[in-house]
Amino acid sequence: MDGSADTLRFDEMRAAMVASQLRTSAVDDSRVVKAMGEVPRERFVPAASRAIAYYDREVALGNGRAMNAPLASGRLVTEAEILPTDRVLLIGAATGYTAAVLAKLAGSVVALEEDATLAAQARDALAGTANVTVAEGPLVAGWAQGGPYDAVVIDGGVESVPDAIVQQVKIDGRITTGLIDRGVRRLAAGRRSEGGFGLTDFADVDCVVLPGFAKPPSFQF
Repeated sequence: MDGSADTLRFDEMRAAMVASQLRTSAVDDSRVVKAMGEVPRERFVPAASRAIAYYDREVALGNGRAMNAPLASGRLVTEAEILPTDRVLLIGAATGYTAAVLAKLAGSVVALEEDATLAAQARDALAGTANVTVAEGPLVAGWAQGGPYDAVVIDGGVESVPDAIVQQVKIDGRITTGLIDRGVRRLAAGRRSEGGFGLTDFADVDCVVLPGFAKPPSFQF
């Protein structure tokens, strides 16, 4: 297939994703829908997986990591209520797809990834995206040197959000994340207040699991 035909095929797949997955499933922020309708997701997946880039499923990236299905990332970004002036921390950047979406919505984005191979792929894929910085380090630590942030998007499932990450969000800032509770994965969101931080589930949507976020076992006598 020649390049123009290939591009047309992916454009059609992207439009179908928007129509059948996003618009029917509460990805109802027109800015998010527009951004996801523009970002070429096929550029952020392995070549062998491009045919399924827009399927409603996660895409394996190697080394135990995977990219969230479009709906999961779309719901997390929508719930984060990103403003054009916001400084956003994306945790679990993987190859950079969600960072590319956020770049169209926010003032600036720090895309944090701990896997060196994925971080390199993200830098390549996001080259020329002036308002995104790819940072490399443990996901569980966040990226304090870029904060404080207006919003944190954790693009995958965790058992708990460490306090170190909560402290990197401004008061009244938002955190959205996948949340794993006794093996069940949901999406959740919360705001940091002067009194603390808590998460509330907002969607029964499956998501990939991010490494390093296991909840410490509770002490038992």
